[in-house]
Order: sequence, then C-alpha cells, then structure tokens
Amino acid sequence: MKNSNQQQFRFIVILLMAFAVGGMIFSVIEKRNAAGGMSRSRFIQLLSDTNVEEVIISQNSQTPTGSVRIQFKDHSLSQDYYVSDVNSVIHYLEDKNIDYVIKDIEKGNTIADILVPLILTVAAAFFVLMLFQSRSSGASGSKMMNFGKSRARLSNTNKFNFKMVAGLNEEKEELEEVVDFLKNPAKYTALGARIPKGILLVGPPGTGKTLLAKAVAGEAKVPFFSISGSDFVEMFVGVGASRVRDLFEDAKRHAPCIIFIDEIDAVARHRGSGLGGSHDEREQTLNQLLVEMDGFGVNEGIIIMAATNRPDILDNAILRPGRFDRKITVSRPDIGGREEILKIHSKDKPLGSDIDIHEVAKGTSGFTGADLENLLNEAAILTAKSGRQFISKNDIDESYIKVGIGREKKSRIISEKERKITAYHEAGHAILFRQLPDVGPVHTISIIPTGMGAAGYTMPKPGEDEMFNSKNRLLDNIVVALGGRIAEEIKFNDITTGASSDIKQATMTARAMVMRYGMSEKLGFINYEGEEEILVSRDFGHEKIYSEKTSAMIDEEVRNIMETCYKKAKDIITRHIDVLEKCADLLLEKEKIGYEEFEALFDD
Repeated sequence: MKNSNQQQFRFIVILLMAFAVGGMIFSVIEKRNAAGGMSRSRFIQLLSDTNVEEVIISQNSQTPTGSVRIQFKDHSLSQDYYVSDVNSVIHYLEDKNIDYVIKDIEKGNTIADILVPLILTVAAAFFVLMLFQSRSSGASGSKMMNFGKSRARLSNTNKFNFKMVAGLNEEKEELEEVVDFLKNPAKYTALGARIPKGILLVGPPGTGKTLLAKAVAGEAKVPFFSISGSDFVEMFVGVGASRVRDLFEDAKRHAPCIIFIDEIDAVARHRGSGLGGSHDEREQTLNQLLVEMDGFGVNEGIIIMAATNRPDILDNAILRPGRFDRKITVSRPDIGGREEILKIHSKDKPLGSDIDIHEVAKGTSGFTGADLENLLNEAAILTAKSGRQFISKNDIDESYIKVGIGREKKSRIISEKERKITAYHEAGHAILFRQLPDVGPVHTISIIPTGMGAAGYTMPKPGEDEMFNSKNRLLDNIVVALGGRIAEEIKFNDITTGASSDIKQATMTARAMVMRYGMSEKLGFINYEGEEEILVSRDFGHEKIYSEKTSAMIDEEVRNIMETCYKKAKDIITRHIDVLEKCADLLLEKEKIGYEEFEALFDD
C-alpha cells in the first residue's frame, strides 16, 4: 500500500511538472503572438505614416528574432511587431530611408522571463504536493490521497474490560468464549472447533453494544478496528467497496483482531430496495463486504462484530452461517442491571446520604445504560449549579423529569385561564391514576410548562419491571389518557386542543389491541398488521392483507373501545368531582404537588 501511494505521488508530481512547463511555453508563445498581433501589410502601412517619430528594434545579438516598436509623434499608443528575421526589417527601413535604433536584449531577460517563473512554478507544485502527502499520511481518511482508503480507527481498548459492562451477564457469557479463542486459539483448533466469524449485536440505542465490543477486545488484548456503516457509503460508486477491501487488508496484517462496524444497517440493507429499485454504491459495498467475509479462512483470528437496532432490514445473505454466525440480543437492563450500572456511573460522583441506589434503579424502569448515565450527569450538573458538594435525592428527581419530560419552564408567562384549564386537565388524569387498579399511583402533578411543549404533566410512580401488558392494563391506560379531556368538558362545558396527544396515544393503543394483540372478541386473535415497509421493494409503505369489510370492523372495534373507556373515565371523575375541584385549586396555588398532598385530598 505504501508503494502504491508513492507511485501515485510520483505520477502527480510528473503530471504537474508537465503542466508547468507547458504553461510556460504557452505563455511565451502567447506573449510573442500578442507582440505580433498585426499583419505585415498593416506594419508596412504604419511605417509609411508621416506621423512616425522613431522605430526601435529590440534584438538578441545571438538570435535573428526580435521585435519592432513604432513610436508616433503625437504620442499615441506605440505598436509592437514581432519578427523572425530582424535583418529583413532593417533592409526594408534602409530602402525607405526610415530612421531606426537597434537595442540589444540582455541575456538575463530570457532567464528572468522564462526560467525563473518555471522554477518557481515547479517549486510551488512540490510544496503543495508535500503538504498533501504529509496530511494524507495521518489518521484522517478524508484527504485527497486517501479517498478510497478505510476510515476505520485503530483504538486502544486496554482500559476496557467486562467489569465495565454492567447488567449484561448473559451477553458477556456468550462472548467469553470469543475472548478465550483470541487468547488460546490452539485449544479450539485442536478439536476442529470453528469460532464465529461474525457476531451481530442487536438492541435498542444506548444499551451498551459498542461498549460490549470494546470490552471483548480489551479482555483479549487484541487490536480493535471501529468504523460506522455510513463511513463506507459515498456518492461515487466503488469508493465503499475500496474501503472495505482496505479495511480487511489492515485487519489481516494485525490479526488476531476485532473489526467493529457500528450501525451496519446503513450499508447492509436488503439489496434491491430503494425508490429506483437499487442503490448501486451501497449494494456494491455490501457485495464487497460479503466477499471479504468469505475471503479469510476459518480461525484466522479476525472476528467481525457489528451493531444495529434494525435487524429486520438487513440482507439475508449477511446473516447466514459463515458470515454473521451468531446474533446476541442486548436488551434493556432489569432492576438488578440498572443498579449495577448506576453504581459504575456514580463512582466519581459524591452522592448524598438520602440517595438509595436501589430505589433509583427501581424508579427508572425502561432506562438504558446511556439513559442512566445521562440521569446522573444531569443531577451532577444541577448540584454544581447550586454550589453544593453532594448530589441529593431532589437533584435525581428533577433530573428524571428533565430527561423524561423536559426541563420545566418556570419563567414562562401563561394566562390565568390557561393555568386553570391545565390544573383541571392534570387533576382529571391524577384521579384516574389513583382509582384504576392496573396503573400506578400518582408521584407528581404539575402545571408548570415543560421543554417538550406540554402545559403540565402527571407522573405516576414507577412500577415493577414487566415483560407483558395485560388487556386490563391497556384499557386502564386508555381511560387515564382520556381523563384530561373529560375534566375540561365537565368543568368548562368546552374542550381544548390540549388533549390531542392523549387522544392520539389512546387511539394507537386501542388499534394495537385490535390489530396486533388479538384482544378483540369480535375479530378474534388474528394479526391484521401485515408487512409495514414494502411499498417500493420493502423500502417504505404498508401492505393491506385484509378486506375492506374487515377494515370497517377494525374501525368499529377501535371506536367501541374508545367509547367504553370514555364512559368509564367520565363516571369515575364525576363521582370524585369534589377531589377534582380541590386538586385543581391546590395546583393553582402551588403549581406542583406530590403523592402525600394528593392522597390527603381523598381523606377529607
């Protein structure tokens, strides 16, 4: 590869030198042509003019060429005429009795006019090329000389190990054999065992897929090449394929090693997809990746790890055995995993005595590792802004709201009418949260606007980790979502647009119950969703796999669910109209209330 770069460098140097010499020759010719731009007849005509004052002949004594300048008595523009034979002009002037003066051109003028600019041009070309060469030899792959070279970064992973990866015990167990193979390959090859060539890490964003790959390299003490799938694809067809080839050439020189491709779905999507039926650059890159994965032998010590959160759009050819042999699902951590992750990210953060890591883990159901790290970081920022030395429970709670709902905009000015509407709206949600058995009790109610555009919020207490949603729980969620609209209707005999997101979420839940979960008694347990992304070669759009009659039945069932939940929500709020009034009044007074204050309203 080094020799190839040197050859390219030499070729460009020679090419630029040729351009420089050609440019100088062209400029001399142009200069001479400019001097001799007039015809010979025109030159003779000017010499016959009585207005001619003097004729000056400039000649290099060693050559017959030169130029003739005609100066006029009225000081009009002088005229130059280039001649290849000065002697013929002199004879003509003598025959016509025209005075002339001969001036020799100094030899230094030729050097100054031709050689000096030529030398300066070549020197400038060398300087520019050396500048590009020095930059292209660095780590950046985006320079001119490295346009088709791999952009993979060779990272130092010595500081990473499995102890840094919390909450992924089963995933680490699957990867420990890969680490053992990289350390002791002879133990496996002696028994004819074949270690996986490729390992695909699948999971939601922020669950630790990249960290897991780095930990494998760190445990095995092997080089780690990392690159994003989007780094392969360029506008020019063939560039991505060239980068794939270069990446595998580097990997073979550093074997045993690990190649990590993040967001591999950017380059390994289904072939033949796209608006025009194909994407030549991406497909050529994928084809080259498939060839390279087949190109190195079993147990050569190169292991490819890739990460994606969209395994459904990957091409089947890359998922077959012999390429990506193993798929590891990296899921969101459970309460034990969240507690371990919080302990790791809180090591360098001074926590107050009122913080219980277990309670924080319990209250962050559904959070990924990245979410938990962000939660503690936001809490530390709030503590530093307040000038305190230790992070408190209130900092964690405020950060939870900021991360999940958006920062509260306490300075925002809203009218008293809007504050009152928001107070009754949130009170309606809160009453239903308390009275329904399958949704959690209220944790916080607020009428302070948030950064996500909400006029207020009602936050339930986090529940336990659950893998499934029951039909009753889904129905209760719909009932709760309709509580704000119903409270506005009861109190003001009018409705606003504030419940639009609630209605949208409730409708989506009801439609999913009918079409996806088979929870409709009328339509039975049949999935009516079909393929979702297939309009143009599985690129986007929806497929309808049921009749128009069934479609009408689905709409009717969704409407029945919404109407039933609406009646239930209105009945509960009507029976607790006194709590609705008291809760709204308390919110208008304090703007935010907690669990104890809300529960006290039911004891009166």
